[in-house]
Amino acid sequence: MTVDQAAPGTQDVFDALDSLGRWRLRPGVSETVLHNGVHLRGWITSLTLEGGDGLPVLWGRLAEALAADEERSGTARAELVRAAPAGSPLRGALLTLIGQLLDHDLLVERSGGEAGGGAGPWLGAVADRPAAAGAALARSRARVLGADSDSPLARAAARALNRAGLRAEVVEAAELPDGQLLLVASRHDGSPGAGQGQEAAESAIAVAVGVWAGLGFVTPVGSVAQARADAEALAGRLHRRKASPPAPEHPALPVLLASSAAQRLVCAVAGVRDPSAEADDARLLPGLPTVLIAEQEPSGGLRGEYRSWPGPALVDVDRIRPRADVRTLSEALARIPVLTDRWAGVLDEPDPGVLPQLPAALVRCAVAGGDLVSGGARADLARLEAVCRAAELRLGGGRSGPVVVGASLEHARGRALRRAVDREAAEGIDVVSDDRRAPVPWSPETARHPQAAHWWSVLVGRLGVGAEVAVERLGTGGGAGVFGARVVRRRHRTTVGAPPELLGSAVEATVDGAVAFAALSAVVRVQAAADTPHARQLVTPSGAAAVLARSAEMAPWEDSGWTTAWLAEAAGREPGLQEALTGLTGWSPQSWEPSPGADADVHVLWSALRQCGFTVLSAGADTPNARPGPRSASGPASHPGPGTRPTPMEGPR
Repeated sequence: MTVDQAAPGTQDVFDALDSLGRWRLRPGVSETVLHNGVHLRGWITSLTLEGGDGLPVLWGRLAEALAADEERSGTARAELVRAAPAGSPLRGALLTLIGQLLDHDLLVERSGGEAGGGAGPWLGAVADRPAAAGAALARSRARVLGADSDSPLARAAARALNRAGLRAEVVEAAELPDGQLLLVASRHDGSPGAGQGQEAAESAIAVAVGVWAGLGFVTPVGSVAQARADAEALAGRLHRRKASPPAPEHPALPVLLASSAAQRLVCAVAGVRDPSAEADDARLLPGLPTVLIAEQEPSGGLRGEYRSWPGPALVDVDRIRPRADVRTLSEALARIPVLTDRWAGVLDEPDPGVLPQLPAALVRCAVAGGDLVSGGARADLARLEAVCRAAELRLGGGRSGPVVVGASLEHARGRALRRAVDREAAEGIDVVSDDRRAPVPWSPETARHPQAAHWWSVLVGRLGVGAEVAVERLGTGGGAGVFGARVVRRRHRTTVGAPPELLGSAVEATVDGAVAFAALSAVVRVQAAADTPHARQLVTPSGAAAVLARSAEMAPWEDSGWTTAWLAEAAGREPGLQEALTGLTGWSPQSWEPSPGADADVHVLWSALRQCGFTVLSAGADTPNARPGPRSASGPASHPGPGTRPTPMEGPR
C-alpha cells in the first residue's frame, strides 16, 4: 500500500498519531474481515487492505481509535501512540492505513460536530463537513409550487424535503402546468425563496419535476428561471417522443420523481455533490448538467436514469461554459449519444439495424422527409458522418450545402474544403483553374497503397460493378499535393454520348488516398442503392474524419492495410492538404450561428452542438438562418463556397 502525501488534509498524519483525533470513520462504513486484511465499503467507495496475519488485529485497534464515541476513541488513540513510537514499523503501518482511508474518503472530521435532524446520518456519510451541511439545511426554507397543492407529487416532495431537514411548505401556483412542480429553496444565508419579490426569486435555487402518462423528469438545480426553462423544454421533448399511452400509472412513479427532485435540492443547499455524480456513469458528458428521466416500463416496473442535458435555454451564468473542443474520435463518439438521446437529444440516433456491415458499414437515421443513410469503412465513422449531415440538413433548412458541421474545427474545415472542390457538389462550377489540372494514371496493378487496391477490388470484384476511375492533380500548396478522383460506372456501347453515372469522388493529398476514398464511396453507394433504395440522403465517407483518429493507439501488427493505420497516415497529411485547398479555392470557412429570427429548433440544435464541442461553419454567403459568427482560426473568408443539390441518394462528401 502507498500513501498519497499530496492528498488534502493528510500532511498531519506523517508527523504524529496525535492528529488522528481530527478524524472519525464515516457513518455507514461497513467492514468484512479477511484472513490477512479487511475490506471496507463506504457510500460510493470501497477499499481492500491486505497484509500479514496481524493486519486484521491492527485494523481493529485503529477502528477503535476512529470510533464516533469520543471517550472510547480517545483511550484507543492514546494506546496507539504509546505502542507505536516514531520511526517504528508499527507506526509506519498505521500511517499507511490512515492515508489509504483518507484517499478513499472513508474518514470525516470531528471538529465540525455532528449533523442533526433526519438527514444527520446521511450527511455524515456523504458530506465533507456534516455539521456545516446540516446547519445550512436548518437555516434554509423551501417551497413546493404546483397547480394542485394536494397532488400526490406535491405531498411526496414536501414530505421528502421535511424529512431531510429542509422545512417546506406547499404553495398553489396556478401558472404551472398540471403534473409539474417547482421546488424552490432559499440560499444558505437565509434569503427568502420565490414568490416574495423579484430580488428574492433571483437569489433562490430551484429544481423542477414533472410527471404524466407513465413518464417524468427532474431538471438540474439552477435559478428559478433556469429550472422553468429546463422544465418547459423537457416537457415539450418528452410529449413529442412519447409513442403510446402506457398501462395505468404506477403509484410509485410520482414518489420516485418527487424524492429525486428533493434530493437534488437538498444536496445543492447542503453543499453536497449532485446525486448524478455518485454513479460515476461514463455515459454522462463531463461539464454538462444532467436530467433524470423516469419511465414506466411495459412490464410494469420503473426505470430511471440520469442523462446529459444540453438544454436549449442557458439562463444561468454557470451554464454558459467555454466550448469543450473535440480532439479525438473517441471524444466525438462519446458526444453522439448526448445529441441523439432518446428523450433529451436533438437528433435521431444513427443505427445499423439490419443494414449490411460488410464490405462497408451502413447506418440509418431519420431526417425531415425520410431516411438518411451513411456509410464508411467502420460503423463508428459512418455514425459520425450521419450525425454531422443530419445536423447540416436541420440547420440549413433542408439543404446540406450551406452549413457544414464537424466534430472538431479541423474536421469541419476538412469537410467544407472538400465540398468546395468536389465537382459534383460544385454543380459544375470549377473552383480550380484548368491550367493547374493534370491527369494522373492509376491502375490496381500499380497501386502503392493497400487500401486503394482493396476498395477497388471490392467494388469491381466482390460487388461486380463495371467501373472506371479518373485521377487529376488539382494543384499543390503548403507542401502538399491535391488530387481528385472520380469513379464512374463503365458505359455500354448503347449509351455512348450519355453522361457517365458517378459512383464516388474524393479529394485527398495523395493519388492512392483519393482513389481509396472514391472507391469506398462507390462501394457505399452501391450497397445503399441495393438495401435502402428509398433513402432521402446518402452520406459517403472522406478523409476529413481521419484527423479525429490520429491519437488512436495501434497494435504492433497494424500496417497501412488496417483502417486505423490508414486513417493515422491521412491525418498526418490533413493540415497540409487543408492549407493547399484554401490556397486553391481562395476560400476559408467561417463560424456560423443562427440569426435571432431563425426557427426555435435551429437555435436548440446549434446550442446543443456547441455544448457538445461540435463546430458549425458557414459554407456560403447564402446560408439560411445565418448571422455572422466569430471568425475562425483560419482567417477571413475571401470566396464563398458553392452550394449543393440534395437529390435522392446523393450528397457531397
